[in-house]
Amino acid sequence: MPPAPRPLTAATLGDLPAAVSVPGYDRSALVPAVVHIGVGGFHRAHQAVYLDDLARSGESGWGLVGVGLLRPQMGEVLAAQDGLYLVVERSAEVDRARVVGSMTRYVFAPADPEALLAVLADRRTRLVTLTITSSGYRLDPHTGEFDAEDELVVSDLDDPSHPETVFGYLVEALDRRMRSGAGPFTVLSCDNMRSNGAAARTAVTSFARLRDPDLADWIEERVSFPSSMVDRITPSTTAAERDAIAAATGVDDRWPVITEPFSEWVVEDDFCSGRPPLERVGVRFVPDVAPYEVVKTRLLNAGHVALGHLGRLAGMRTVDEVVADDVFRAYLVALMGREIAPSLPPVPGVDLVAYQRTLVDRLANPRMGDQLARLCRRSASKIPLHVLPSVQAGLDAGRPVRLLALAVAAWLHHLRVGDHGGHGGHGGHGGHGSASEGPVVARLTTLAQAGDGDVRPLLAERRVFGDLGLDPRFVGAVQEALELLERCGPREAIRHHLTHDGEEAA
Repeated sequence: MPPAPRPLTAATLGDLPAAVSVPGYDRSALVPAVVHIGVGGFHRAHQAVYLDDLARSGESGWGLVGVGLLRPQMGEVLAAQDGLYLVVERSAEVDRARVVGSMTRYVFAPADPEALLAVLADRRTRLVTLTITSSGYRLDPHTGEFDAEDELVVSDLDDPSHPETVFGYLVEALDRRMRSGAGPFTVLSCDNMRSNGAAARTAVTSFARLRDPDLADWIEERVSFPSSMVDRITPSTTAAERDAIAAATGVDDRWPVITEPFSEWVVEDDFCSGRPPLERVGVRFVPDVAPYEVVKTRLLNAGHVALGHLGRLAGMRTVDEVVADDVFRAYLVALMGREIAPSLPPVPGVDLVAYQRTLVDRLANPRMGDQLARLCRRSASKIPLHVLPSVQAGLDAGRPVRLLALAVAAWLHHLRVGDHGGHGGHGGHGGHGSASEGPVVARLTTLAQAGDGDVRPLLAERRVFGDLGLDPRFVGAVQEALELLERCGPREAIRHHLTHDGEEAA
């Protein structure tokens, strides 16, 4: 009988199975110079791993403080494990497990707001990174304007020393640093959104200007907001997977992370308080991130949204299951090649055709088990960010957008049927996922469930569709796609669209 898995703590680190890679550096020597707000599976599989690689290379000046905003469970697990956790890189053939040790401390902000403010105001903090989702920036997806009337924003302005929003924390900390002479820190967004650095700048400076114009001027002059592009598929870890990982690795981690071998991080080289030498461990620093982020978000993230809703309508549960289906795989290939790639900018060092093939292979990995339900979350934010720009570009160029419209129609169908309908019996996901999306999704759901199948009232929701909801070409394409989905299901709707577009192209 195999021995019981070893609990993961600092005390047991030297006794773990030899097949598990462990940090050999002195974790107590790490300087807590990086604060990451929004610790979840993706951050632990991506930025924290790069910082762990950096520490393993001998660089101790860029330790990590993790911050949680919503749920205390992550902090409880990390506290019990001294900040250590397993990352399992899962290829189509084998698993590789490593322990990440770059996180020196974890702060759950709602339980102790002052603790986070103290960390942010600490002179040793030089870089603050964010994964708070696109809706967390409180920006209109079409105008880019900050929502100054958001309830939590108003509350933070009334009581700046007890913030609840990310920007309340950042601005209060920057105010303290300005007053103490500690100087600024860099704010680096790692969220999947266009010009995420500009979004962070707009949110922080807009909030600061509502609070104190002099502070806003100081922030605009002194704080850097570089953009970045991040890419690594990271499914949610189920309890069954946790137990299987413990049995396979001999390490009892209460919340391991499963991810793919592929990882990419492209960062705009604009830092106001020094930067970690992450180029040593594979990060690409560039003058302009925009072309990289456009390619990634419009291909991978748009593909995720499309496959998520269409796959669930067909009764499927995981991404690899969808990509293994010839019809859905053909849809993904055509969606990227016919309707998205023609509008993408050239990117230094990136072969777009090879990139698309790599994406299909990554999504087809049968051992990842990435749940379609995860891909369907926050669709009211993802569709305007990742899908609609390609729609607009296609319409402007006079190209068909039927495959993109089918992805939009699948989401609208999910809003109508909820979690109980759909072809195949597994229903859909209505796109719920964040508090700021709630009112928009609620309005669309009400319209979808009460309507007669006319998409025009749904597409008139400007916070999602902007001016596209007024374009008869887009409205007609979505209407046709929705009627096909309602009448014959996703597989036949895809076949119809592929055949029709193919004949038109010929």
